Amino acid sequence: MARMHQIASTSEQILGFTVPERDARGRILRLEALLDAILSSHAYPPPIAHALAEALVITALIGSLIKGDGSQVTLQARGAGGALRLLVCDYRDGELRGYVDHDPVRVPDLGTSPTLEALFGEGYLALTFDVALPTRAADGRPESRRYQGVVPLEGASLAEAVESYFWRSEQVPTLLRVAVAGSRGGYRAAGMLLQHLPEGEEGRERLHVQPDHPSWEHVAALGGTVRHDELLDPALPADDLVWRLFHEEREVRVFGLARLVQGCRCTEAHYRKILGTFPESERAAMRGDDGMIGVDCHFCSKQFRFAL
Repeated sequence: MARMHQIASTSEQILGFTVPERDARGRILRLEALLDAILSSHAYPPPIAHALAEALVITALIGSLIKGDGSQVTLQARGAGGALRLLVCDYRDGELRGYVDHDPVRVPDLGTSPTLEALFGEGYLALTFDVALPTRAADGRPESRRYQGVVPLEGASLAEAVESYFWRSEQVPTLLRVAVAGSRGGYRAAGMLLQHLPEGEEGRERLHVQPDHPSWEHVAALGGTVRHDELLDPALPADDLVWRLFHEEREVRVFGLARLVQGCRCTEAHYRKILGTFPESERAAMRGDDGMIGVDCHFCSKQFRFAL
């Protein structure tokens, strides 16, 4: 294999790669300090933190596939009858955020390795893509195109549910592996996404291919050998991991993508603008005994107080 564009692998940066002769593309990501920063905003029990960590890795990997400054990917999972009622993550221009609404009463029943059904009960997974366009609206604002796919929350893990989404909604054969380790005070997570692209096309929004294509079967078999400890190993650079998996291929190209940061976009001006859209009668009902309106950000737990 020819090793193209060797990348110095660091945590919080997405590594992209392609296998040209197999019409495949991939992404690898490791999260550590950023993951702790996001999770520390809430005192999540370990099983809930692990579920959010998995979702954050998946969202970032998918988000890195979408081109265009200002494009955004939102992953939302809703459940009924499990410990998790709502899980939301989004990615935009390297900014990553997420939160979970869970039922504390059900958490002790989850154990150390809960199934997707135990976490959510019955539910669905929705992926929303807001793809930035090069054109502008009449008022000068950038235009975007939105599309969404919804699938049942089925499979052994959230990663399997997302694989199902790509096949059902996008007809894109996808392999997704995610590993999470640690506990309160120190979490690590990592993941690899692998997809088949017909005719080597990189970046098309919707792809139509056969799941039993021999090139895909070959690449998926190689990618499927990746182990959780390899994904999480800080001593194994991501490009070396790609080499380990695909060294028999004639050529694999690797390239650095976005470096991630915590992406909560809550500001006083943002919430003041939202509150300003409510009639005074409704704002009066929101006020506390001190006459102030309190707003809490679900993503970062910041608290805002307004005297509107």
